[in-house]
Amino acid sequence: MHPAYSVIFFTVSSGIGFGMLMIAGGLAAIGRMPIDGVFGFVVMAAALATAAAGLLSSTLHLGHPERAWRALSQWRTSWLSREGIAAIATFPTALLFGWGWVIAGSLAFPYACAGGIAALLALATVYSTGKIYQSLVTIRAWHDSLVTPVYVALALASGALWLAVIARALNYADPAMTHLPIGLLVLGWLMKWRYWVRRDTDTGGPTVGTATGLGRDGTPVRLLESPHTQENFVMREMGYRIARKHAVKLRRVAQVLAFALPIVLTGLAMLPAMAGWPALAFSLLAAALGTIGIATERWLFFAEARHAVTLYYGAERA
Repeated sequence: MHPAYSVIFFTVSSGIGFGMLMIAGGLAAIGRMPIDGVFGFVVMAAALATAAAGLLSSTLHLGHPERAWRALSQWRTSWLSREGIAAIATFPTALLFGWGWVIAGSLAFPYACAGGIAALLALATVYSTGKIYQSLVTIRAWHDSLVTPVYVALALASGALWLAVIARALNYADPAMTHLPIGLLVLGWLMKWRYWVRRDTDTGGPTVGTATGLGRDGTPVRLLESPHTQENFVMREMGYRIARKHAVKLRRVAQVLAFALPIVLTGLAMLPAMAGWPALAFSLLAAALGTIGIATERWLFFAEARHAVTLYYGAERA
């Protein structure tokens, strides 16, 4: 599939925002967030701004973005509709949570409860985003049970990295915020690694024979002539190819930037000898590199996927 940069930005940016909201709202619900108006304002502003920026960018690849609201009507059958509804419902709940935290200076029951609900709605939004891709049977690489959990894990990990930066910048070195990224990064790395292993060892999937129905008796089927003499929209968008050697290199880059280096840097920031500005610098570098790494992973997620329609344009297997 052709990687649309607007969709990559959407999944990375909204993942950071909703990930931060999941963690902040969850910690507030169990009484682990400091009642500090400045800290609350920075966290909520960062979370809602990145989530909103991601959601808005998702409309840029549409031919008629002004019609995007129509997608909300198909919530019974469409994960895209469910994603939109969950995202819209998240914001007023999060604003109520932020009002109590920042303006009222309280995380008592109604505001803590709002934080917990906002966290659940943010989780539902990211979960729905993952299910949009997982539900596509025509793209075997996406129709995998690990796709949605990886989306959730990476959203939580990226949100935790930036939340740790804010916490250290405002002198809140609570382990619930500063140590959490390591566990989430390890979890995300293991899940993504398992996903890649599945893809590399997968020998199933549709072939030209099964797609046309001509190979039911085991007869080899091959394309005699291309349907088009020139590249068309389907070939550009659905038949995007990346060389295997480049994919392997980019996977290594993604693992180093998204997981390995952020884990090491976050670990260094946790050392007592690194307290203060060094810890903040390590946390900021970990978050920046992690974001670049996740964007690389997301680009690969699209670039390595093959749509079943490519079988009609010469691909041997989709």
